[in-house]
Amino acid sequence: VQLQASGGGLVQAGGSLRLSCAASRRISSINHMGWYRQAPGKQRELVARITVAGLTNYADSVKYRFTISRDNAENTVNLQMNSLKPEDTAVYSCYAYYWGRDHWGQGTQVTVSS
Repeated sequence: VQLQASGGGLVQAGGSLRLSCAASRRISSINHMGWYRQAPGKQRELVARITVAGLTNYADSVKYRFTISRDNAENTVNLQMNSLKPEDTAVYSCYAYYWGRDHWGQGTQVTVSS
């Protein structure tokens, strides 16, 4: 499965951004999808994940600010990011767990200025 991420950019602290990850096949057949991020000098961390059943989990640092959703009609997974903080600055990458392994899209830069 191929993934195309979009929606990154520069925003002031307190602002919002929406990331989208478009899949090349029906996401209803993909076990789970989500977003990781990696900031300079830090380890990659899971930001949010959504299963084929619609179950979600989030990193503690983004709970109640970020919302992950899936649009089966458009074959996309979206990440709505509100109340952004400078520490959210990172490269965000979407993934899909399909046929026993992770598939990755290209990263998109999110920069939050203070």
